[in-house]
Amino acid sequence: MERPNRFIALVELDGKVEQCHVKNTGRCKELLVPGARVWLDQSLNPNRKTAYDLVAVEKCGRGIVNMDSQAPNKAVHEWLEQQASAQYGGCAGSHMLFPDILSIQPECRYGDSRIDFYVEAGRERLRKVFIEVKGVTLEENGIARFPDAPTERGIKHMLELGKAIKAGYEAWILFVIQMEGIRWFEPNDRTHPQFGETLRQVQKEGVGVLAYGCNVSEDEMALDMPIEVKLHECKN
Repeated sequence: MERPNRFIALVELDGKVEQCHVKNTGRCKELLVPGARVWLDQSLNPNRKTAYDLVAVEKCGRGIVNMDSQAPNKAVHEWLEQQASAQYGGCAGSHMLFPDILSIQPECRYGDSRIDFYVEAGRERLRKVFIEVKGVTLEENGIARFPDAPTERGIKHMLELGKAIKAGYEAWILFVIQMEGIRWFEPNDRTHPQFGETLRQVQKEGVGVLAYGCNVSEDEMALDMPIEVKLHECKN
Protein backbone atom coordinates (compact mmCIF):
# COMPACT_ATOMS: atom_id res chain seq x y z
CA MET A 1 0.00 0.00 0.00
CA GLU A 2 2.70 2.46 0.98
CA ARG A 3 6.37 2.73 1.97
CA PRO A 4 6.57 5.57 4.54
CA ASN A 5 10.35 5.23 4.84
CA ARG A 6 13.22 2.94 3.82
CA PHE A 7 12.60 0.48 6.63
CA ILE A 8 8.82 0.15 6.71
CA ALA A 9 6.06 -0.87 4.28
CA LEU A 10 2.33 -0.91 4.90
CA VAL A 11 0.90 -4.12 3.44
CA GLU A 12 -2.68 -5.35 3.17
CA LEU A 13 -2.76 -8.86 4.62
CA ASP A 14 -6.01 -10.78 5.08
CA GLY A 15 -8.01 -7.57 4.91
CA LYS A 16 -5.88 -5.77 7.52
CA VAL A 17 -3.08 -3.23 7.21
CA GLU A 18 0.16 -4.71 8.51
CA GLN A 19 3.32 -2.69 9.18
CA CYS A 20 6.27 -4.75 7.83
CA HIS A 21 10.03 -4.42 7.94
CA VAL A 22 11.59 -3.97 4.48
CA LYS A 23 14.77 -6.08 4.25
CA ASN A 24 16.29 -3.75 1.67
CA THR A 25 17.17 -0.10 2.30
CA GLY A 26 17.64 0.78 -1.39
CA ARG A 27 15.28 3.13 -3.19
CA CYS A 28 13.39 0.30 -4.95
CA LYS A 29 10.93 2.91 -6.26
CA GLU A 30 10.07 0.84 -9.34
CA LEU A 31 9.38 -2.25 -7.18
CA LEU A 32 7.53 -1.16 -4.04
CA VAL A 33 4.63 0.59 -5.72
CA PRO A 34 1.01 0.67 -4.50
CA GLY A 35 -0.80 -2.47 -5.58
CA ALA A 36 2.33 -4.61 -5.95
CA ARG A 37 2.06 -8.21 -4.81
CA VAL A 38 4.61 -8.97 -2.08
CA TRP A 39 5.77 -11.93 0.00
CA LEU A 40 6.31 -11.73 3.75
CA ASP A 41 8.34 -13.80 6.19
CA GLN A 42 6.89 -13.99 9.70
CA SER A 43 9.30 -13.16 12.50
CA LEU A 44 9.84 -15.68 15.29
CA ASN A 45 10.54 -12.87 17.75
CA PRO A 46 7.31 -11.99 19.62
CA ASN A 47 8.86 -8.77 20.98
CA ARG A 48 9.51 -7.20 17.57
CA LYS A 49 7.53 -4.11 16.61
CA THR A 50 6.98 -5.57 13.12
CA ALA A 51 5.69 -9.13 12.87
CA TYR A 52 6.76 -9.61 9.24
CA ASP A 53 9.70 -9.00 6.89
CA LEU A 54 8.99 -8.07 3.28
CA VAL A 55 11.29 -10.40 1.33
CA ALA A 56 10.05 -10.45 -2.29
CA VAL A 57 7.90 -8.50 -4.72
CA GLU A 58 6.31 -9.26 -8.08
CA LYS A 59 7.39 -6.83 -10.80
CA CYS A 60 5.17 -6.50 -13.85
CA GLY A 61 6.78 -8.31 -16.78
CA ARG A 62 9.77 -9.48 -14.72
CA GLY A 63 8.35 -11.98 -12.24
CA ILE A 64 9.49 -12.26 -8.64
CA VAL A 65 12.33 -10.05 -7.40
CA ASN A 66 14.04 -11.01 -4.15
CA MET A 67 14.16 -8.07 -1.73
CA ASP A 68 16.18 -9.55 1.12
CA SER A 69 19.51 -7.68 1.23
CA GLN A 70 21.06 -10.61 3.14
CA ALA A 71 20.08 -13.17 0.50
CA PRO A 72 22.90 -12.43 -2.02
CA ASN A 73 25.63 -13.18 0.55
CA LYS A 74 23.85 -16.34 1.66
CA ALA A 75 23.44 -17.48 -1.95
CA VAL A 76 27.13 -16.82 -2.70
CA HIS A 77 28.17 -18.68 0.47
CA GLU A 78 26.12 -21.71 -0.61
CA TRP A 79 27.60 -21.47 -4.12
CA LEU A 80 31.16 -21.41 -2.73
CA GLU A 81 30.39 -24.35 -0.42
CA GLN A 82 29.10 -26.33 -3.40
CA GLN A 83 32.40 -25.76 -5.16
CA ALA A 84 34.36 -26.64 -2.02
CA SER A 85 32.51 -29.92 -1.59
CA ALA A 86 32.63 -30.76 -5.32
CA GLN A 87 28.88 -31.44 -5.22
CA TYR A 88 27.86 -29.27 -8.12
CA GLY A 89 24.14 -29.06 -8.70
CA GLY A 90 22.41 -26.94 -11.32
CA CYS A 91 23.88 -24.30 -13.60
CA ALA A 92 25.86 -22.44 -10.92
CA GLY A 93 27.91 -25.53 -10.16
CA SER A 94 28.86 -25.96 -13.81
CA HIS A 95 30.56 -22.56 -13.79
CA MET A 96 33.21 -23.00 -11.15
CA LEU A 97 35.15 -19.88 -10.35
CA PHE A 98 37.23 -21.39 -7.55
CA PRO A 99 38.04 -25.09 -7.95
CA ASP A 100 39.85 -26.73 -5.03
CA ILE A 101 38.56 -24.37 -2.34
CA LEU A 102 40.39 -24.94 0.93
CA SER A 103 38.61 -22.42 3.18
CA ILE A 104 35.80 -19.85 3.12
CA GLN A 105 35.78 -16.99 5.61
CA PRO A 106 32.79 -14.59 5.56
CA GLU A 107 33.11 -10.98 6.68
CA CYS A 108 36.89 -10.65 6.58
CA ARG A 109 38.50 -7.33 7.46
CA TYR A 110 41.04 -5.88 5.05
CA GLY A 111 42.43 -2.38 5.48
CA ASP A 112 39.60 -0.14 6.66
CA SER A 113 36.82 -2.30 5.22
CA ARG A 114 35.04 -5.55 5.92
CA ILE A 115 35.02 -7.60 2.72
CA ASP A 116 32.21 -10.14 2.28
CA PHE A 117 34.40 -13.24 1.72
CA TYR A 118 38.00 -14.35 1.91
CA VAL A 119 38.67 -17.61 0.10
CA GLU A 120 41.79 -19.73 -0.16
CA ALA A 121 41.85 -22.14 -3.09
CA GLY A 122 44.23 -24.26 -5.13
CA ARG A 123 46.43 -27.17 -4.14
CA GLU A 124 49.47 -26.68 -6.36
CA ARG A 125 49.36 -22.86 -6.25
CA LEU A 126 47.54 -21.19 -3.37
CA ARG A 127 45.07 -18.48 -4.38
CA LYS A 128 44.22 -15.89 -1.72
CA VAL A 129 40.98 -14.28 -2.84
CA PHE A 130 38.74 -11.46 -1.61
CA ILE A 131 35.14 -11.36 -2.88
CA GLU A 132 32.82 -8.40 -2.44
CA VAL A 133 29.12 -9.16 -3.10
CA LYS A 134 26.62 -6.59 -4.36
CA GLY A 135 22.91 -7.44 -4.52
CA VAL A 136 21.09 -6.00 -7.55
CA THR A 137 17.34 -5.30 -7.67
CA LEU A 138 17.23 -2.48 -10.26
CA GLU A 139 16.22 -3.55 -13.77
CA GLU A 140 15.30 -1.50 -16.84
CA ASN A 141 14.32 -3.15 -20.15
CA GLY A 142 16.05 -6.38 -19.17
CA ILE A 143 19.26 -4.61 -18.13
CA ALA A 144 20.34 -4.89 -14.49
CA ARG A 145 22.06 -1.89 -12.94
CA PHE A 146 23.80 -1.06 -9.65
CA PRO A 147 23.53 0.98 -7.50
CA ASP A 148 19.97 2.31 -7.30
CA ALA A 149 21.19 5.03 -4.92
CA PRO A 150 24.65 6.62 -4.35
CA THR A 151 26.90 4.39 -2.24
CA GLU A 152 30.11 5.80 -0.82
CA ARG A 153 30.56 2.54 1.08
CA GLY A 154 30.55 0.64 -2.22
CA ILE A 155 33.29 2.88 -3.59
CA LYS A 156 35.36 2.40 -0.44
CA HIS A 157 35.15 -1.39 -0.79
CA MET A 158 36.22 -1.28 -4.43
CA LEU A 159 39.26 0.86 -3.62
CA GLU A 160 40.23 -1.59 -0.86
CA LEU A 161 40.06 -4.43 -3.39
CA GLY A 162 42.39 -2.45 -5.65
CA LYS A 163 44.86 -2.19 -2.75
CA ALA A 164 44.54 -5.94 -2.15
CA ILE A 165 45.50 -6.61 -5.78
CA LYS A 166 48.66 -4.51 -5.35
CA ALA A 167 49.45 -6.49 -2.18
CA GLY A 168 49.39 -9.78 -4.09
CA TYR A 169 45.83 -10.97 -3.43
CA GLU A 170 43.19 -11.89 -5.99
CA ALA A 171 40.00 -9.83 -5.81
CA TRP A 172 36.53 -10.02 -7.33
CA ILE A 173 33.33 -8.00 -7.25
CA LEU A 174 30.32 -10.25 -7.69
CA PHE A 175 26.99 -8.64 -8.62
CA VAL A 176 24.14 -10.96 -7.65
CA ILE A 177 21.06 -10.11 -9.71
CA GLN A 178 18.05 -10.95 -7.56
CA MET A 179 15.70 -11.82 -10.40
CA GLU A 180 15.52 -13.89 -13.60
CA GLY A 181 15.64 -13.06 -17.31
CA ILE A 182 18.37 -10.39 -17.37
CA ARG A 183 20.13 -9.59 -20.67
CA TRP A 184 23.25 -8.00 -19.20
CA PHE A 185 24.58 -5.97 -16.24
CA GLU A 186 26.09 -2.49 -16.22
CA PRO A 187 26.92 0.13 -13.57
CA ASN A 188 24.26 2.79 -13.00
CA ASP A 189 26.22 5.82 -14.20
CA ARG A 190 23.13 8.03 -14.23
CA THR A 191 22.51 7.63 -10.50
CA HIS A 192 26.11 7.44 -9.26
CA PRO A 193 28.74 8.23 -11.95
CA GLN A 194 31.60 7.87 -9.46
CA PHE A 195 30.64 4.25 -8.77
CA GLY A 196 30.93 3.34 -12.45
CA GLU A 197 34.19 5.25 -12.81
CA THR A 198 35.68 3.47 -9.79
CA LEU A 199 34.47 0.07 -11.00
CA ARG A 200 36.16 0.58 -14.38
CA GLN A 201 39.30 1.86 -12.64
CA VAL A 202 39.72 -1.14 -10.32
CA GLN A 203 38.98 -3.57 -13.15
CA LYS A 204 41.95 -2.09 -15.04
CA GLU A 205 44.00 -2.64 -11.88
CA GLY A 206 43.14 -6.35 -11.90
CA VAL A 207 39.93 -6.68 -9.89
CA GLY A 208 37.61 -9.20 -11.55
CA VAL A 209 34.01 -8.16 -12.18
CA LEU A 210 31.29 -10.80 -12.39
CA ALA A 211 27.50 -10.84 -12.50
CA TYR A 212 25.28 -13.85 -11.85
CA GLY A 213 21.58 -14.20 -12.39
CA CYS A 214 19.47 -16.13 -9.91
CA ASN A 215 16.63 -18.60 -9.80
CA VAL A 216 14.03 -16.86 -7.66
CA SER A 217 10.84 -18.21 -6.12
CA GLU A 218 8.55 -17.07 -3.31
CA ASP A 219 10.77 -18.58 -0.62
CA GLU A 220 14.28 -19.07 -2.03
CA MET A 221 16.98 -17.66 -4.28
CA ALA A 222 20.03 -19.45 -5.74
CA LEU A 223 22.78 -18.41 -8.15
CA ASP A 224 22.17 -19.59 -11.70
CA MET A 225 24.11 -18.55 -14.80
CA PRO A 226 26.79 -15.88 -15.34
CA ILE A 227 25.44 -12.67 -16.88
CA GLU A 228 27.37 -10.52 -19.35
CA VAL A 229 28.96 -7.44 -17.77
CA LYS A 230 29.20 -4.21 -19.78
CA LEU A 231 31.28 -1.49 -18.19
CA HIS A 232 30.92 1.20 -20.84
CA GLU A 233 29.43 4.46 -19.64
CA CYS A 234 25.61 4.54 -19.74
CA LYS A 235 24.53 6.87 -22.58
CA ASN A 236 20.77 7.01 -21.88
